Amino acid sequence: MDARTKTFAPVASSTAPFPRPTREEAEAAVRTLIAWAGDDPTREGLLETPGRVTRAYGEFFAGYEQDARSILSKTFKEVGGYDDIVLVKDIPFSSHCEHHMVPFVGRAHIAYLPHYGVVGLSKLARLVDVFALRLQTQENLTAQIIDAINENLGPRGAAVMLEAEHMCMSMRGVRAHGASTVTHRFTGVFAEDRVEQDRFFAMIKR
Repeated sequence: MDARTKTFAPVASSTAPFPRPTREEAEAAVRTLIAWAGDDPTREGLLETPGRVTRAYGEFFAGYEQDARSILSKTFKEVGGYDDIVLVKDIPFSSHCEHHMVPFVGRAHIAYLPHYGVVGLSKLARLVDVFALRLQTQENLTAQIIDAINENLGPRGAAVMLEAEHMCMSMRGVRAHGASTVTHRFTGVFAEDRVEQDRFFAMIKR
């Protein structure tokens, strides 16, 4: 199948795939936006911009083509009896606000208490990208990450915290430069035991 005419893989909330515009149609839409912004899409500096934008969108939204289950499918059970918190913190990510389609950028902190085994540490960073590289809200991104961990690893508990700056606040509207949005969610032992929550926050701050 031609890459320009294939359909998007549906996201979790979708019920069916939908037709994907061709690359030519996408580039035409970019030209329309350039003209709407007040510039001439045929001038020299902008002639190749539609192609660049569509290629960039392929990177920005690569998460639609990725699957969390395949990333978390391989676990390791030979861990010498280790059953305490596994934490990967300060995972950088960038995403795009689904309301204004401008970036929000930040760091993710992920922890879980192993039950059936552990997953490679790099897989948690890749998991963040699966959902960050889509049109998102930070709240939904937080929930999707922890739900994928629970569904695929079956831990005794999980914790996810995201800290991000939203360009829809700093570049437009209130222009609140440097404002940070924090979201977190706990499940299992982390949700039931305040001591485990406190340990999570303390380990992030170290």
